[in-house]
Amino acid sequence: MTATGIPTEVRHEAVDIIGRFNREVLGDSGCRYVPHFRGKHLYLHREDFGKVGPVCRLEYKKRKRLWEFAIYKYSTDRYDPDDCFFPGSEFVDGTVEGALAAGLTAYP
Repeated sequence: MTATGIPTEVRHEAVDIIGRFNREVLGDSGCRYVPHFRGKHLYLHREDFGKVGPVCRLEYKKRKRLWEFAIYKYSTDRYDPDDCFFPGSEFVDGTVEGALAAGLTAYP
């Protein structure tokens, strides 16, 4: 791990949470979340019937052990941490689970 990266144990914990969400919530729906880690960010993409697209980005906040959420906006082709008026924003609570639920509501 680099000085600005996400600790290995936190990465494993996030991957476990995503795997459980994929099994328990998405099941056999033909879609699943795919995590990508880069530096202090966890990018959540969703694969829908073979097509993969961005949903949101989480930034690890070491001191709080919480995640800062940024929704992906297709209209601007970027992540927006300031947008809090989208379907599913009520699920954003600093957790990976909340981000997964928010993304699923924002991009059904």
